Amino acid sequence: MEICIDISLYPLKEDYRPLILAFIQQLHNYEHIRIETNSMSTQICGPYDIVFPLLQTEIKRSFEKNADQVFALKVLKIADETDQ
Repeated sequence: MEICIDISLYPLKEDYRPLILAFIQQLHNYEHIRIETNSMSTQICGPYDIVFPLLQTEIKRSFEKNADQVFALKVLKIADETDQ
């Protein structure tokens, strides 16, 4: 099953940019996913069993660096030919 997750990260501090960029950079270390970034969010697409575990790891890593932040996620299942 393929999914896309739209992620918005809101560090609750004035110097927020480095935290967001570090999170996005960590995502680029993974294979078998597609990443798109725009000014409002980052989208990660790939197999469900790959995307959720890596996201769990990276959100935890981010909270360990800075507890004062908010993640907003939207999850979409990508339709395939079996969904007809």
